[in-house]
Amino acid sequence: MENKRISNLYNFKSFGVKLLDVSENDRKVKIYLSAFNIVDSDKDIIMKGAFAKSINERGPASNSNRQIAFLRMHDWTKQIGKFTELKEDDYGLMGVAQLGKSTQGQDALYDYQDGIIREHSIGFKYIADKMKYNEVDNTYIVNEVELWEGSAVTFGANSETFVVDVSKGQNKSSYLKTLNDEMTILLKSLREGKGTDERLYAIEMGLNVIQSKYNKLVTYEPQDVKFCTHCNDKKQPTKDATVLEEQAKKRILLSKF
Repeated sequence: MENKRISNLYNFKSFGVKLLDVSENDRKVKIYLSAFNIVDSDKDIIMKGAFAKSINERGPASNSNRQIAFLRMHDWTKQIGKFTELKEDDYGLMGVAQLGKSTQGQDALYDYQDGIIREHSIGFKYIADKMKYNEVDNTYIVNEVELWEGSAVTFGANSETFVVDVSKGQNKSSYLKTLNDEMTILLKSLREGKGTDERLYAIEMGLNVIQSKYNKLVTYEPQDVKFCTHCNDKKQPTKDATVLEEQAKKRILLSKF
């Protein structure tokens, strides 16, 4: 089985686990972010204990200034609340979060009440020596990950949306330009260094997300690959797409600090 599990690369996993409770009075939600001991769509089996180190080091009870965030759609500019509790039980990773009083937090509360938010997803990084391949079942046993955030996900949404967009007609060159533009803005903000440590951290994590999108995109074969008229009908990427890919690679390298 092809191993797409790359350490130090931001990844997403969505789970169709149920919402446990929504309290309108105190604006709290009780949710599951992950489930243990099941084979997911990536052929991974996350084991109980996989989140323990992250919770201990950056959970709600820690003193870290980089605590595990509660986001909307993995967007680090949309922190809709704050986890007040994160723990593992026999079923999975359970969290209690206090929704913020901002417009984004209020909108999330309405979406929970209306059933628009039905699922949750995690943003994390694999740890190479904490995975084991099971040849018999063609699965990976995942004993530990670096958990960075849990996200509320609108029903029908998919963490691979950026790849789906390309498959539905947005050409690769156009999408790479979009990623380049996003990286340019974030890198400029990071260089200027304005704002709190929390803001700069959110920018850093935003770059990690873009890096993940880029790595997934370059392994995807778009539908609109153009043919070279003088190359015996062999598929050749357009010059613009190639240039943009090289620019994106350079920007990603710059983002690793």
